Amino acid sequence: MPRPAPVILSARNKAGRALWAVLYALLYRPSPRPLHGWRRFLLRCFGATIGPGAHPYPRARIWAPWQLTMGPGSALADDVYCYCVARITLGAFATVSQYSFLCSAGHDTGRLDGGHMPLVAAPITIGARAWVAADVFVGPGVTIGDEAVVGARSTVTRDVGAGEIVAGSPPRFIRMRGL
Repeated sequence: MPRPAPVILSARNKAGRALWAVLYALLYRPSPRPLHGWRRFLLRCFGATIGPGAHPYPRARIWAPWQLTMGPGSALADDVYCYCVARITLGAFATVSQYSFLCSAGHDTGRLDGGHMPLVAAPITIGARAWVAADVFVGPGVTIGDEAVVGARSTVTRDVGAGEIVAGSPPRFIRMRGL
């Protein structure tokens, strides 16, 4: 598999994130828990694609809202960190539970550009009706299939198939959902 190209964050990207950080602190984070509509509005103002009935909770951290897509009825629980350098997509009714980390970027340890390891990014997709349980790390380029379940405290660096229930670090297959 070829190495992903390094990501260069533009001045516009940095300014957008700075503005978002201020509005997150003033308007998003202190909003009352039931006001999902308000948080959907704020995320949409920053370019996120948010489906009806999505539940972005007030303590969910979103790094760059313009890289986030939440399907109808999906949820980002409190204390989820959504590091969306590349696109992060949640399908309809997908749930990401508390303390999970969706990490769409890392560093290329095989390259040194000017003495630094360049930032590389790849999208994350969480399928419809999938559940990422508490305190799960999902790495760059991972797809979690429709109706899959990832058990608590797992570290996911490879794709999880549709309907699979997996757990562990690395995750091991437990069984198919519904069986």
